[in-house]
Amino acid sequence: MASGPLKGVRVVEFAGIGPGPFCCMLLSDMGADVVRIDRAGARVMAHDVTGRGRRSMALDLKQPADVELALALVEKADVLIEGFRPGVMERLGLGPDVALARNAKLVYGRMTGWGQDGPLAHAAGHDLNYIAISGALHAMGRKGEPPLRRSISLAITGEGRSIWRWACARRCLKPSAQGKAKWWMRRSRMEPLRCSA
Repeated sequence: MASGPLKGVRVVEFAGIGPGPFCCMLLSDMGADVVRIDRAGARVMAHDVTGRGRRSMALDLKQPADVELALALVEKADVLIEGFRPGVMERLGLGPDVALARNAKLVYGRMTGWGQDGPLAHAAGHDLNYIAISGALHAMGRKGEPPLRRSISLAITGEGRSIWRWACARRCLKPSAQGKAKWWMRRSRMEPLRCSA
């Protein structure tokens, strides 16, 4: 049985890479009940450190019955976390409008490389890109030599911790008088956190 400050918080994670799994690992470490939705037929890494502390189920989200199963989980969740490219969750019938219609108290967390809109929104994002554009890569290495690539994903783990803090803060929020919080978060590694209430 999980214990910690987030005991009783239910999280639905749509499997991905980078900050989403890292964030959900931290939420689980803090006591949240995390269920990861894996792609049906996808290979699961045997030694996935960030996969610890949560249950998982495989669904084919291109099948209406499996989308309905996912929405049934969302109805009972406090937090949803996904890291797909912009528009993917909407095409699957799992976007914020649909999810919040089923669960008005849900915190809908989106993590994308370059945000939901803008010139790079549909480009793949990688840690090296983020630390180079931000200028952080310039400080890694000796003067006059090429920068050193660190083995840790700085931007990705920072992003996962950031969303983790906001999800923890959500636990302290009280629903409005109508019982609706309608929170959703969208975050890219290159834009400030945006919350809508």
